Amino acid sequence: MKIGMKKTFGRLLVAVAALWLAASVALAQTEATPQVGGKAQDFALTTPEGQPVRLSDLTARGTVVLVVLRGYPGYQCPYCQKQAHDFQLKAGAFKEAGAELLLVYPGPPDEVSARAKEFLKPEGALPANYHLVVDPDYAVTRQYGLRWDAPQETAYPSTFVIDRSGRVVYRKISHEHGDRTTADEVLAEIKKAR
Repeated sequence: MKIGMKKTFGRLLVAVAALWLAASVALAQTEATPQVGGKAQDFALTTPEGQPVRLSDLTARGTVVLVVLRGYPGYQCPYCQKQAHDFQLKAGAFKEAGAELLLVYPGPPDEVSARAKEFLKPEGALPANYHLVVDPDYAVTRQYGLRWDAPQETAYPSTFVIDRSGRVVYRKISHEHGDRTTADEVLAEIKKAR
């Protein structure tokens, strides 16, 4: 009987430790992820062609819509493609609103630039106020607490609206592949923030 109780107690300890670890990871992600009303952490990444883009340089020009995509989890995500296309169709409205769109494409460093170029092919050239940057080794994805660290996953698809002062005025984080913010929803949030 005592041996059975020891095994049960051992299993209970393992279960409690696993729950504590999961809660700690979730809390760390929540604390790292910019909150509405909080400051967005600055970062610099490069385009697939190697041109540097800094978040604070874009916010100095106006509102920034920061979209963290899934990158390449073994295929080009159809939800990311659909979302990027939706934003592309509304390019004129974003320009009128004085907004810059910053798409972050995370992935392993050895192939992220090539995969990002492949991602852009269906859309063609981006408007002048749209920027696609690559996030090799998930540096910014981790900085923002958005790393979806599971098999065939990369980042939680997320959208932030950041004002000129670097303050987050809107955020949406999806913990599934779909459930993306639309261009119309983001444009409404930009209008509300003025």
